[in-house]
Amino acid sequence: MPPANSPSSPGSPGSPGSPGSPGSPGSPGSAGAAAGPAAARPAGSVNDAIDALDGKLIRLLAEEPRIGVLECSRRLQVARGTVQARLDRLQAKGVIGGFGPEVDPAALGYPVTAFATLEISQGQGADVRAHLSAVPEVLELHTITGHGDMMVRIVARSNADLQRVIDRVVGFDGIVRSSTAIALENPVPYRILPLVDQAAAE
Repeated sequence: MPPANSPSSPGSPGSPGSPGSPGSPGSPGSAGAAAGPAAARPAGSVNDAIDALDGKLIRLLAEEPRIGVLECSRRLQVARGTVQARLDRLQAKGVIGGFGPEVDPAALGYPVTAFATLEISQGQGADVRAHLSAVPEVLELHTITGHGDMMVRIVARSNADLQRVIDRVVGFDGIVRSSTAIALENPVPYRILPLVDQAAAE
């Protein structure tokens, strides 16, 4: 799922005299005290990845990706240092993987999406992965169970161009068989916020 502008770019966390920096989470009189109940997760919680404050922060950044750390702290009513510490922890744990722009392939001129299931020769997995990584139209690659060994999400400029992409994808000795399904509609685009809300509430 996630703008090139990191939340720390506008109102960068390390700037001198930033309000909230000395007021670390939980220090008396700091804005971080407002996050009291949200900041601590009870022992034995089902999910230790994020809590309610983390969930609010992730949702805020997802909805307004260009917002700065200072503005996040104002909106969430916590100290700026608390927001930066949460961001650092979420990134270190891999919950937040980056702040790059969300790019629509269709807007780039690739409106056709398809999913190809590939069967590969024994022992050729690493070579096939390297081959597929070199194809720009391959957006995702998953190894799978059931029929086939890998599934790739590919895009193309048109149905006719899709044949060119498929030919390039399967044009490798390690791929022995393939089947392709063209996506007609995407009624539920990739999303993560409902899962964030659920994880934060657990």
